[in-house]
Amino acid sequence: MAKDPVAGFSFRRLCSIVSVLCAWSFVSFIYWCRRYGPCSYSLYPKMEQQQNQINDLLTFPSAWNQLVFSSNPPPKFLKIALFVKKWPHKSQAGGLERHALTLHLALAKKGHELHIFTTSPPNSSFPTYPLSNLCFHLSKPTAAGYLDQALVWKLFQTQNSTRRPFDVIHTESVGLLHTRSRNQSNLAVTWHGIAYETIHSDIIQELLRSPKEPQGYAFTERLTKVVEEVRFFPSYAHHVATSDHVGDVLKRIYMIPDERVHIILNGVDEEIFKPDIVKGKDFKQKFGVPESKTLVLGMAGRLVKDKGHPLMFEALKQMLQENDAFRQSVVVLVAGNGPWGARYRDLGSNVLVLGPLEQAQLADFYNAIDIFVNPTLRAQGLDHTLLEAMLSGKPVMATRLASITGSVVVGPEVGYTFSPTIASLKKTLYRVWDDGRGDLKQKGQAAKQRGLQLFTATKMAAAYERLFLCLSNNEKNGDNYCQYQTP
Repeated sequence: MAKDPVAGFSFRRLCSIVSVLCAWSFVSFIYWCRRYGPCSYSLYPKMEQQQNQINDLLTFPSAWNQLVFSSNPPPKFLKIALFVKKWPHKSQAGGLERHALTLHLALAKKGHELHIFTTSPPNSSFPTYPLSNLCFHLSKPTAAGYLDQALVWKLFQTQNSTRRPFDVIHTESVGLLHTRSRNQSNLAVTWHGIAYETIHSDIIQELLRSPKEPQGYAFTERLTKVVEEVRFFPSYAHHVATSDHVGDVLKRIYMIPDERVHIILNGVDEEIFKPDIVKGKDFKQKFGVPESKTLVLGMAGRLVKDKGHPLMFEALKQMLQENDAFRQSVVVLVAGNGPWGARYRDLGSNVLVLGPLEQAQLADFYNAIDIFVNPTLRAQGLDHTLLEAMLSGKPVMATRLASITGSVVVGPEVGYTFSPTIASLKKTLYRVWDDGRGDLKQKGQAAKQRGLQLFTATKMAAAYERLFLCLSNNEKNGDNYCQYQTP
């Protein structure tokens, strides 16, 4: 049948008109959005737009880990003073001490001169490092285990008058008290926990308290502590928040000016914590994990009450008793020590308590598990174990606390969150079990990518280095380290 030339022409013409109208509508829409105000559509990622608009780094509202800083040698080498209550010894270190170790070793390796004012260990030798620009100034701790402020300040003043003064002063939490920090404009304090955060922890602990336990007075004490912090925090010139949530609290609740609050998320050594299938298999073999187990859960850290282990113990106990299939297919690896270690052993062969592990062993541990579980009840800081697991390519499961959901488990693509109740914890554990290794592996890949973007020691050290350079700005020399340009 012959084609109707008129009909063909009309159809082609109609298509052309529709295409032109669509293109014109799209261009008009974009023009209207850009010309008359914000809209939900964006041609470029929001983060890229933010970065291009930065004139002064001190006013950047988000985590500095998102920014890209040069990996070249620094434009100048800084003389940095660090005040930290305790320097870590082997595997016996909390989050604050691990942060201090990871960050300041990285800065020393980059060539900066580090002077660390800390307490001398009571019954052990102090660790040594092959770095001539890393200097320790040890002093006897007070009866409560803190830095003797009068003594360390004298040591600081002696070093501050030697050769050249310090470019930057850094204190890990209240290593340097606010009574000494006043009038130090080149000072930054890193907060690993503030009183306002722990109010959530107090609420959780009260809800979980058994009728036989006496009611604590934590609420009244905590509110008083918050008021005290709001009063003395302004004595520190600059504040580093280790999570997005704390950065927001410091600005809104503690009323510290935005340009004095900077968010730098914790980072862990990406050369140590990384995927390694072979090491994971060897670790399971070494500790006798049966190959028949189709799901390996992992926990690590101090096995104490405020880390959520009573909650986790009860949830596991109920699940192992009520579900034969769960009991036959699941094994839990627990790394760490504390009073709940013995209780976990009472649950039988489904729970293997490994004791405390050195850093290299801990890296193998992450590679041996399918998902890392952190049942913490403490709403303070950004837990390093979650970051280590993510960099190892593992999804994470954690309590729904503000710092965790705001900075780490930001969506289901990287893991799971639960409310601190037995019912919620059990429901989430069953969901993990139902999802299986296939889904967990996919979430682990997404977790690793997020970890590499935000939670590496390299990213953290680069952000701190730039902050310290900014605080050392010398206008007479034309320094502009507080300005940022997207590479």
